Amino acid sequence: MQKLQIALSLTLLSLLANPLFAQQNEFISDYLERLEQSRKYLLLVAETMPEEQYSFRATPESLSFAENLLHIGFALDWHSQSLLGGRESRDWNTDVIYKVSGKSKAEMIAIVDETFDAAIVLIQHFDPAQLADHLDYFGLERSKRQIFLLLADHITHHRGQMLVYMRLNGLTPPRYVLFQ
Repeated sequence: MQKLQIALSLTLLSLLANPLFAQQNEFISDYLERLEQSRKYLLLVAETMPEEQYSFRATPESLSFAENLLHIGFALDWHSQSLLGGRESRDWNTDVIYKVSGKSKAEMIAIVDETFDAAIVLIQHFDPAQLADHLDYFGLERSKRQIFLLLADHITHHRGQMLVYMRLNGLTPPRYVLFQ
């Protein structure tokens, strides 16, 4: 009788756990699709802006177009590799990869593209069971699921600034791509 109860309990547990696991896997799958679309659109924006306008900034306090682009790369690296992947964080003050100085438009685009590659590989192998894990995010407790969402918002925020910079320079940004 006790073996039957254990078997029934395990069966019930697996029936309850499978939909939850499937939802978590679906979240990762949906997120990867969105991240790929976001990448394509960001790179198209970066390609469309003439290199001579990469130093443009809306105000003296604003990031330049190029700084926004590489800031997206830095934040993508930090959110994915450090917060989600557990790698030690890069130090913004000493990092040279995501600094504009001395880099061409092509080099900056390649850096961001490579950062997306690395983030996508990490997320493809991300254990969905970790989505509920919590960590410190600027003094706030956030789940890793929230980190995924914060990253998507951050990319959109800075890309939006880049689109405005294009308009301020008399350029028409690439048509918006849905599902990102």
